[in-house]
This record gives sequence, structure tokens and C-alpha cells, in this order.
Amino acid sequence: MHAYRTHNCAELRRDHVSETVRLSGWVHKKRDHGDLVFVDLRDHYGITQIVSEVDGPAFKVIESLRAESVVTVTGKVVARASEAVNPNLPTGAIEVRATEAVVQSAAQELPMPVAGEADYPEDIRLRYRFLDLRREKLHANILLRSQVIASLRRRMIDQGFTEFQTPILTASSPEGARDYLVPSRVHPGKFYALPQAPQMFKQLLMVAGFDRYFQIAPCFRDEDARADRSPGEFYQLDFEMSFVTQDDVFAAIEPVLHGVFEEFADWQGKGRTVSPLPFKRIPYKESLLKYGSDKPDLRNPLLITDVSEAFKGSGFGLFDRIVSGGDVVRAIPAPGTADKSRKFFDDMNEWARSEGFAGLGYVTRKGGEFGGPIAKNHGEDKMAALYDSLGLGPDDGLFFAAGKEAQAAKLAGLGRTRIAQQLELIDHSRFEFCWIVDFPMFEYDEDAKKIDFSHNPFSMPQGELEALETKDPLDILAYQYDIVCNGVELSSGAIRNHRPEIMYKAFEIAGYTQEQVDTNFAGMINAFKFGAPPHGGSAPGVDRIVMLLADEPNIREVITFPMTQKAEDLMMGAPNYATPKQLKELHIRLVDQPGGKG
Repeated sequence: MHAYRTHNCAELRRDHVSETVRLSGWVHKKRDHGDLVFVDLRDHYGITQIVSEVDGPAFKVIESLRAESVVTVTGKVVARASEAVNPNLPTGAIEVRATEAVVQSAAQELPMPVAGEADYPEDIRLRYRFLDLRREKLHANILLRSQVIASLRRRMIDQGFTEFQTPILTASSPEGARDYLVPSRVHPGKFYALPQAPQMFKQLLMVAGFDRYFQIAPCFRDEDARADRSPGEFYQLDFEMSFVTQDDVFAAIEPVLHGVFEEFADWQGKGRTVSPLPFKRIPYKESLLKYGSDKPDLRNPLLITDVSEAFKGSGFGLFDRIVSGGDVVRAIPAPGTADKSRKFFDDMNEWARSEGFAGLGYVTRKGGEFGGPIAKNHGEDKMAALYDSLGLGPDDGLFFAAGKEAQAAKLAGLGRTRIAQQLELIDHSRFEFCWIVDFPMFEYDEDAKKIDFSHNPFSMPQGELEALETKDPLDILAYQYDIVCNGVELSSGAIRNHRPEIMYKAFEIAGYTQEQVDTNFAGMINAFKFGAPPHGGSAPGVDRIVMLLADEPNIREVITFPMTQKAEDLMMGAPNYATPKQLKELHIRLVDQPGGKG
């Protein structure tokens, strides 16, 4: 018999009754029934119930066990009485009557329980992450992550992509987020940077003549944490393709994403559906208008409408002045709110103020009768005409976001989400994908008082060099696209600018000289001078994909060892001070030494 186990803790069934078996695992729960002691023994695979009589040969060992101690149990498989069968466990029809128990590792008193799913403070969960990972829900999330990555890899290979690895130690890039720098021991005073993404390398692989590249790529950015962004590091399904149009990129990656989400849509019995292929395409400008965001949640049925024209010359002076001054009024419907009290509408207005906006105007309607100061001043006939144009009924409310276009769009987008949440309109049984396309190539930077890139400086402008030379920069669109699912941006991508003369011109418009481009992007621009194919790609975030499939609100719940919001690893004690010896080897002297010594 094997030293530790003949079976795992999810294997035994009625077919094994009367067999002598050996199991090893952690004490999940223990129940003392006087003349009998029951232990739920847990391993990676599942749980098996162990039982010992008071006078049994293994009783003393089993009775003394603390939760989470590791034990090896030998015993006979017996059938449970019909009334004792646990239908919620795969092994619920049997139990193992222990004849021998050997403690492999005794557990101390736990800082947090493993059995049960009670929430615990972040610092405790992350300091004892190895215990946290034993908990059923988190353990399942991490297994899901592994399965998703395996599925992504398999599907990419089936689509004709080849996996490559790109460097982790590389050069710092002047574009994008803050880098993590790594000092060089053999080149005093010089630093490597950890890659924010394999962007340059994957494009260089296309220049090198490879055709379809992919990688489950680690990326490093010194950014603050958010619910959907882990501080420090993350993983993405990075891919690039040669001789492709935007349509080709979509056609290659859509079956991969659709297939993965369909494969795991019923994970843990959730029974969700996935939007059909091909995914909807929404121009950036339309997305900002209808959804108030370039990351729209299409499960939300509410649509925003520009109603500025309706308030020109209106009796409601505030909106009239806003529109006359060149700004906008956006309307967000609140269907079926006749039964809502005035407090519902006032609370929405207060919420808008708490978000830093001037407020969210509203109109109520019950049985066709309008209420609120906007309706009173605008006039019943005009308000009825507005309602008819929006397709609203006699019991629907209406909210308004007014002001400068960008701010009004942002408030309307946030309001659209909050109204749908309050009215429980979002269908959580669906995964709704869309592409946001036709991003502007440039934008005006109010702070710097100059034109700058709005998204990705390496995207190909629509119209190429001719557009850069003849059009107003703020009217030029790029072959730039984002893939969005349920309001979460999975990735940005683009058809790349592979021609040096177009790149020089694009950067010139943004205020860069040719010398600056040659210095800051030497590797890429030099490569493009030796024959570069048209190419494009994207990089959907693996962590966010798993977060959506696991139905988790925070990305840390699908990462094995995440850091805190302050980018600290409480378990391993990182970041930490370097020793004097390490600093000397790296030719580094700290200005402020630990303990306040300069």
C-alpha cells in the first residue's frame, strides 16, 4: 500500500465498500458525537468523511486533531445509512472507518478559518494567503484560471498561432505607465525595465518574418490598484498577426474569446449565455453618446439620448442657457418608476453630487402626469413631445445630465449604470461582447495646450499619410479598437503603423521631432526601415477574463498571490530594503537610508 494514499478524497463510491484504503489530507471539520468522532478529510480533489469509535484503534489520534492538521488515515470503506447520505458530496454515500491515523503535520491555532466562506480583512487574507487558498471558493477560482489559460492556449494554436516568449529584462519606454526598474550589476548606473507589455517585441517578431504570434504574457506596470486592475503585474493573451486588416484580427480572436466564455459559461451551474458571433461593433463617438462610456455594458438596456435641441428656447432657463452656450443636455430613461417615491429621484441627484457633478436633473411621470420643476418650466406639451420622441411611456421617469459634452457624457454614463442597478435591469445571466472602433488618433491636451495622441501612438491612422497631411488632426480616426465584455475592457489593440514616414509625421503632429522618435523608439523605427509587413493585434487580459467567468467583483479573487492595494506582499514581506552588500554590488547608494540615516 502506498505510504500516503491509495485514493484521493473525491474518489470513493459505493463500489469501494469493504475495501481497505488510505487517504491523506487536511482536517476540514471535526464533530464529536460522544461515542463516535467524525472528521471531514479534505485534499485538492474533495472531501471524504472519516469515522472512529471511542474504542477504535485510531480514536486517540483523530480525537486530538486540530482543524487543518495534515493526517494520513487507513481504514475500511463502509456504506452510510440511507438517512446519513450526503447528496451534496460526491463521496456522500460512503465513509471510511479508521483503523490507523498518522499525523503528518499538526496545525497551530488558525488566524482565520478555512471551512466556510466568511469574509475576512484583506490584510489577514493576504498575509496568510496559503490558508486563504485552501478555502473552497478561492481554490475553485484558481483552478478555473488554470483551465481558462489552457483553453486559451489550445484555441490560439488551433487558430494557427505559434507561442513565443519575449524578454522580461528590457529597456524603459517613455510612453505608457510607470516602469519597474532593475539595476544592472555589470553596467553601473544603468537600469533594465520590466516590460509593461511585449508590444515592441511582438511587432519585431512580425518584422522578423513570423506570421501569427501569441503568448500568455506577464506584464509589469507601476500603477495603483483598482477592482479590475492588480497593482504591479498582470497577465494577458498577447497576440500579433502579419498581413492583416482590422477585420482579420477580429475574425481570428473572436472565436477564441467566444469559445472560452461558452466553455465556462455554466461554471458552477451559473448557466450564462454568450453574445453570438460576430461581436457587435460600436464606433467610439456613438459609444460615448449612447452609453456615456467607451466600455459599455450591453446587458443594461438603457440608452442615453442627446436632447439638447429640445431645450433650445425652453422655459427651463438653466438648460436653455447651457444649450445656447454650446454645451449639451443628455437624457437617461428610468422606466417603470411611477411607484418610486420622490426620494428615489432626490437620492439619484445627491449621488451625482457625491461623484463631483453639479447634479442629475429629473422628471417624474405617473399615469401620464408629469412632476418636478424641469417638467413644470419646460411645459407639458413640450415634455410630452420629448417623451414621444424617446419612446417613453406614461409611467417612466427621465434623468438629465447637462454641461460640457465630456462631463455630461461621463455623468450620463455613470447615471445609466446606477439607474439600471437601482431598478435591477441588468441581466446577469449574459456575457455581452462588443468592439469599440474608430478611436480618434489625436486629442487636445487642455493642460499642455497642445495636440497629443489620444490612445496608442503606434496605431495606423485611417487614411494613412494623406490623412495626416491634409486633415484636421482632431478629425483623424485610427485603426484602434477595444474589446469589451459586460462593461469591462479586456484589451486595446490596433493595426500598427509600420511605415517610418507615417510614424514620423504622426509624432510630428504630437510635437515630437524625428530625432526624438529615433532616440526613444530606436529598436522599432530602425526595424521598420528594413521591410515591415502590415500587422496588427491585441492582448485581452487573462485576469479580467477569469474575473468575469468566476463572477468575482475584485481581480484579487482570481490571482494566486496578489498584492495589497498599496502594492505590498504581506506574506513574503515585499518590497523590502536591500542589504548594504546588495547595494554595493549594484553600485547604488540611497539618499535616505532606513532609519533616517542619509
